[in-house]
Amino acid sequence: MTEPGAGSDLQGIRSTAVRAGDHYLLNGQKTFISNGQQGDIVIVVARTDPQAGHRGISLLVVERGMPGFDRGRNLDKLGMHAQDTSELFFTDVRVSAANLLGEEGGGFVALMQNLPRERVTIGVTALAMAEKAFEDTLAYCKQRQAFGQPIGKFQHTKFALAEMATELAIARAFTDRAITEHCADRLSTEEASMVKWWNTELCNRVTDRCVQLHGGYGYMHEYQVGRAWADGRVQSIFGGTTEIQKEIIGRGLGL
Repeated sequence: MTEPGAGSDLQGIRSTAVRAGDHYLLNGQKTFISNGQQGDIVIVVARTDPQAGHRGISLLVVERGMPGFDRGRNLDKLGMHAQDTSELFFTDVRVSAANLLGEEGGGFVALMQNLPRERVTIGVTALAMAEKAFEDTLAYCKQRQAFGQPIGKFQHTKFALAEMATELAIARAFTDRAITEHCADRLSTEEASMVKWWNTELCNRVTDRCVQLHGGYGYMHEYQVGRAWADGRVQSIFGGTTEIQKEIIGRGLGL
């Protein structure tokens, strides 16, 4: 979905797929594409009717080796280095009409139907990362000594850990409920957005506080808490930014 000039705003997509007989001619550029280097099959969001707004967006299955389909560099991210994130380029790529996924013009609706599950999944990942960072930090605060006692004995540290434990417990209860509702096909778009923005922002706060409690060691790459801090930051951006999630929730409130 993501292009240099279109991220959370899917209607800003400029890639085009023009029908020419039994195939489409695909042109455009994508960026920040997860697994873009490794993927043999890429589902590309493109405009098949530039005049039809969101009703002119379709999904095309593009295969490795199709002439005109090129991969750019593996982007140098602040974190998540184990996952490649790439630029993709499409120049007059002939894509068979049989590679149209779903109906022509049905791409936007298909994306909207599946984005809530993606957002809950991101929320689950963020919560798990935050819980792990907290677990490691709690253990560290129990053994790290300062001024003759474990740093966890200091009131400031104790209160910080108590606050994080409470916030994580609340997030866990809400997330478990959202998963149950999703499995029963009852989860609303607004609730999925709530899970996504709350858990990802919570992960940012928790990992940041955990790095602080680790002191200088928290800033070292060999410590997992520092890597979690760097890896987790993007979660409040991809899958729709926190601001977009709040916009969706606000609309659901009739605003």
